[in-house]
Amino acid sequence: MSPTLSLKQKAQKIPLNRAQWTILILLVLSVTINYIDRGSLSAADKYLELDFGLDSQARGTVYSAFFMGYAGLMLFAGWLVDRFDVNRVLAVGFLIWTTAILLTGAASGFAMLIVLRLVLGAGESVAYPAYSRILAADFREEQRGFANAAIDAGSKMGPALSLLVGGLLMEKYGWRSFFYAMGALSFLWMIPWFMMVPKTKLVTAAEAPTRRIPTMLEICRKRAAWGTFLGLFGGNYAWYFLLTWIPGYFRMARGYSQHDVAIFGSLPLWVTGISTLLSGLLSDRLIAKGWNASKVRKGFLATGLIGATIMLPAALVENATTSLVLICIASMAIGIESSNVWATTQRMAGPLASGRWTGMQNLAGNIPGIIAPYFTGWVAKVTGGSFYAAFVAATAMLLVGFVGYIFVIPCVEPIDWDAEK
Repeated sequence: MSPTLSLKQKAQKIPLNRAQWTILILLVLSVTINYIDRGSLSAADKYLELDFGLDSQARGTVYSAFFMGYAGLMLFAGWLVDRFDVNRVLAVGFLIWTTAILLTGAASGFAMLIVLRLVLGAGESVAYPAYSRILAADFREEQRGFANAAIDAGSKMGPALSLLVGGLLMEKYGWRSFFYAMGALSFLWMIPWFMMVPKTKLVTAAEAPTRRIPTMLEICRKRAAWGTFLGLFGGNYAWYFLLTWIPGYFRMARGYSQHDVAIFGSLPLWVTGISTLLSGLLSDRLIAKGWNASKVRKGFLATGLIGATIMLPAALVENATTSLVLICIASMAIGIESSNVWATTQRMAGPLASGRWTGMQNLAGNIPGIIAPYFTGWVAKVTGGSFYAAFVAATAMLLVGFVGYIFVIPCVEPIDWDAEK
């Protein structure tokens, strides 16, 4: 299966074949589990306060710990998926993070929670470099918008499931039971992965000297790479703010009960998932009709980032329902943006550089995951439960992301790495 579409070939709609659908479905399932796992502790926010006596700042520290392990190994993860069997690397990472989520149910205090979140982040660090490596190699340009959007939808619906289903189950059976059940069930994913996904033969410098794997330094020399780093940094700050503190915001600032948080607090996450899937389909259709791929990718990124700034008034309005509606609109915009983030990177990097580029971009994009949860928890503590400054920070970061994607990236076109010799 040829992964690359000639630049001179007329754009057309090419449906996914059976092998591609198999890979994509399993990747979507894995990222859904991935985000259920990373969002599950936020769904247990109330219980961390009651069982461990953790204030909002301490809880923010626990949420940030995941991203320390996640971002800390991102460069290594990008190197791993470019050098070894990407399918096996993803499976090993899956095993590590699933074990960590299972053991979280047995956590006995603040220190153990921190360690398990670090391990969870370390295991999940290989996921997105692996996804990007697989999609860049096995999916065509006009297929990647939908494929990336499907994966991104899983990353949004995972936290929605975690908050809705997890929140209700925790209310009925206790928070520890959810982690035990989720960890045990997640192991089942590896059975079809090893049975149905063929081994990917990676291109290495030794096997194909005319097709080099670009070094990280070569990637860093590209202005476009820095645009993607800055863009993801800004966009992810807002997303991780919502991902980690939506339950706490509605409970502390809007007076929602645990039951209401599970139902209504998950709505923005559902909206984001649906939006990213539809946006990915639309971007693919436009490119297949002959629209300029660079303009399409940038257009979706710009529209989403600017549209998401409507989250700021959500912190100012007095009515809790109006606040929820505004956050849902902002979440829809985040879905528009995130649907094209990785398709943009994969188009420029190509299959040879996608793993490393994604690892570097994800490192930059997950530093906000360390900052946003802690800062938000600190703000809520020192202001007695106000989240206004946290919303201001998230909105400002959306504008930073806009500058990165729209002004720093000159054009979203494939890079000829062989010409870089």
